[in-house]
Amino acid sequence: RERAVLGAAPAEAVFEALKNVYDPELGLNIVDLGLVYDVQVHEDGGVDIQYSLTTMGCPIGPMIEDQMRSFLRGTPGVDEVRPEFVLRPPWTPEMMSDEAKAALGIF
Repeated sequence: RERAVLGAAPAEAVFEALKNVYDPELGLNIVDLGLVYDVQVHEDGGVDIQYSLTTMGCPIGPMIEDQMRSFLRGTPGVDEVRPEFVLRPPWTPEMMSDEAKAALGIF
């Protein structure tokens, strides 16, 4: 994951806010699930977020994007959130944090 900091909002603050966005089926946040591939914070207050979902046909994309915008609203330096759903690379369970793997019983 690239964590570039170009503007007023540090990318780490964006990642922390995104930890409040949960996959409703797995009950884990999208950062620990490894679904957030890239965050770019720009000087103009724009934040580009590349993310994926656990399955290609998963219908929760719009809900996830709404939650991203909601949880980043009010973050200093963030004026616009631009989520982008990507299919490459395909998500795999190996992308999860150790905590997420333990929570799901994957070792």
